[in-house]
Amino acid sequence: MSSMSFPNLYTHRKVAETKAKSCDICYRLSTSVLITADNKDFFYICPSHLKEPAFCTPKIDTEAIEARKKKELEEEIERVKKEYEEKKKKKEEEKGKEADKEKEKDKKDGEKSKDKDEKKDEKDQENSKGSRSTSREGTKSPPVEEEPRIFELKPTFYQQRLLKKRQAEIAKRNRERLQDPTFFPSVPKNLP
Repeated sequence: MSSMSFPNLYTHRKVAETKAKSCDICYRLSTSVLITADNKDFFYICPSHLKEPAFCTPKIDTEAIEARKKKELEEEIERVKKEYEEKKKKKEEEKGKEADKEKEKDKKDGEKSKDKDEKKDEKDQENSKGSRSTSREGTKSPPVEEEPRIFELKPTFYQQRLLKKRQAEIAKRNRERLQDPTFFPSVPKNLP
């Protein structure tokens, strides 16, 4: 009977409106499902019941949170590296342009172009700051506090789920036995 047992950790999932079935508690149609990680058990439930402390307790999925944080950190590092490389290239290009301009023009013209370049650099920096803030907003989604997705049922409800699963398993085994032709005794062939 240990094959029928499953961990008391259920993940909350949504199904399509067309797949809605009655809630196990109140029998209203619901699109919310609680399912175990190994898919051994699932049942439909109204989202309002998930907030009832007498029914279940939310569990924090620390692994998923850590994985999400790590991914965001890696994306941030990549973005900063790209920005650094772009700035480095721009500075090298500008140094090369300034050297060419100084050779071609006299000091007065060179000073004017430097002033223009400095103003241009300031504008570029402001633009890059503005684009950096927008790119950050674009790549990094705002930290929305998600509702808990993993729940642990209270012992009473968990035992009910185990019992229901066990009864279903026994009924299935009985059906299989009844369909087996060797299950019933055969009619005696020899007369007494």
